[in-house]
Amino acid sequence: MSGFFSAPWPWYVAGPVIGLFVPALLLVGNRTFGVSSNLRHMCAALAPRRIEHFRYDWKGVGLWNLLFVLGIGLGGFLAAEWGGTHSIAISEQTRIALQRLGIHDFSGLAPMEVFSWSALLTIRGFVCVVGGGFLVGFGTSYAGGCTSGHAISGLADLQVPSLVAVCGFFAGGLIGTFVVLPLIF
Repeated sequence: MSGFFSAPWPWYVAGPVIGLFVPALLLVGNRTFGVSSNLRHMCAALAPRRIEHFRYDWKGVGLWNLLFVLGIGLGGFLAAEWGGTHSIAISEQTRIALQRLGIHDFSGLAPMEVFSWSALLTIRGFVCVVGGGFLVGFGTSYAGGCTSGHAISGLADLQVPSLVAVCGFFAGGLIGTFVVLPLIF
């Protein structure tokens, strides 16, 4: 049983578990799922009634979402402390393409040439981390949610704006991968 929790789950297990999350939400009376809205819920909890945007019943709307994010953080901590070490399996073709861009360290979860404190002080590291973070934050705010919210619960609820957002996420990912990254690296 310990191998079940310490190794990556195969797609045919993880996919249905994620897919069953939406009906479970509907059974408990919640139609939304996502992580990006939690900043608003935290601000509403910590600064109640001071700013109009944060005047709403955050406990009724977002308490379960805040607990979900807390679980993500706790799960990440537990996995880092007791989950063992895992190498990320990427295809040889991807490895070669990344090496052409100047990324050679594949030992961790993210390339150290881009995601480290020393890399943050370089132009490409700053653009990737700070610029990318700004674009993700702006995009989730503009789209009214993040990829998980739109792709999992929005599409399951047959919401047209979620379909448009997911198409935008994929288009942005393709442009970032094949146009922006080669320009930065």
